[in-house]
Amino acid sequence: MIKDNQKILNRIMVLIDAVIVGASFLLAYLIKFYVFEREPGVGVLPIESYVRVLPIVVPGYLLVYHFCQVYTPRRTGKPRYELWDVIRANTVGVLALVIFLYVIIHESNYARSVIGISYILNIFFCGLYRIVLRRALRSIRSKGYNLKHVLLVGYSRAAENYMDRLRENPQWGYHVMGVLDDHVPVGASYHGTEVIGTLSMLEELTAQHSLDEIVLTLPLEDYEKLEELVATCEKFGIHTKFVPDYNSVIPSKPYTEDLDGLPVINIRYVPLTNTGNIFLKRAFDILLSFVGIIVTSPILLACALAVRLSGKGPVIFRQERVGLHNRTFRMYKFRTMEVQDEKEESTGWTVRNDPRVTKVGRFLRKTSLDELPQLFNILKGDMSLVGPRPERPQFVEKFMEEIPHYNVKHQVRPGLTGWAQVNGLRGDTSIRKRVEYDIFYIENWTLTFDLKIILMTFFTGFINKNAY
Repeated sequence: MIKDNQKILNRIMVLIDAVIVGASFLLAYLIKFYVFEREPGVGVLPIESYVRVLPIVVPGYLLVYHFCQVYTPRRTGKPRYELWDVIRANTVGVLALVIFLYVIIHESNYARSVIGISYILNIFFCGLYRIVLRRALRSIRSKGYNLKHVLLVGYSRAAENYMDRLRENPQWGYHVMGVLDDHVPVGASYHGTEVIGTLSMLEELTAQHSLDEIVLTLPLEDYEKLEELVATCEKFGIHTKFVPDYNSVIPSKPYTEDLDGLPVINIRYVPLTNTGNIFLKRAFDILLSFVGIIVTSPILLACALAVRLSGKGPVIFRQERVGLHNRTFRMYKFRTMEVQDEKEESTGWTVRNDPRVTKVGRFLRKTSLDELPQLFNILKGDMSLVGPRPERPQFVEKFMEEIPHYNVKHQVRPGLTGWAQVNGLRGDTSIRKRVEYDIFYIENWTLTFDLKIILMTFFTGFINKNAY
């Protein structure tokens, strides 16, 4: 059984970690006093003093590794998370060691540089052997060995999604022996995995087969059977997982919070509802928009002069757009069209070779220079450097009726540039596709993501064939 293999693997890893911690501590001493300084100086503790504390240092580190979840099974996890746990555990371990040596037992003669070198060596060797181990295990699993045998209970979209991920990642080493369901006939299959019986057969099949996991993937209409099925799984002591079939109800990236012991599913995770993230993004916007205004001031003046000379009308065009929390604001652009009355201007989209666009305006639109005055919108707080592009109120009303989840984009400030725009979704392109990209940005926001989009804007966002 896989769980027995996991116990053996964990014990081997503990043993290897113990050797690495002890060896790194002593190797750090040799590097410090025989490589950097060639030989120990006067008053330096001999290596025997470092050996004497190993019976405390090694078990202490292993305890810290345990509490930092270094030995948590990583079959489907990403290597970087495991490396992060190793770094975190060693950081806690080295702090505990410093407190123990210098505060608790008052042994100030232990060299701080030795502890620092051992910290680096621990991270390097522990991380290196884990990378090698994980790659070896994944190679073995992708060839059909060390497999976890899984039974799916319930045929649903959740079951199909689960099987898709296992099929795409053979290195995880999962083998689905079959699916139980009351609605799909026995013998029906999905990419080679067959329905092998009904839900009532769960206890019989569990007793007959050596299963490592049971995954409950029930369709919504069978949720009343969930309690009984969980009781059957736990009767046999088999590790059980539950994959909810809520894609049709919650078509996003939900997250769970604990409400005094009650798990509550939040339908959509929006990082920019967090006060710290809001402050960070706003500070970022103020700083870069202020710098942007200063840096582009010669371009702003040149564009303003060109617009003034191109014909009658204001240099800056102000247009009502819908922003954060569905509040309207006046968005600034350089005027690129002949002066029109408000009713004519609001009749529709700008189209290719639009006769209303001036010669100067065509150049400004093609190069996106007409958008530069929005730096002032960002400084005011109406907009952000990065976010979904804002639309006019009449189009917002139309899209809200036609496109599912369209209004989600108004949970954040609209942007001068955005994830949809740097992926070519500008001008006369699919609004539905644009909204998908906007929602992805909203649910996956980080400051690093913003920086990536800003950099992509310089390479792909300014000049675009769909901007006219």
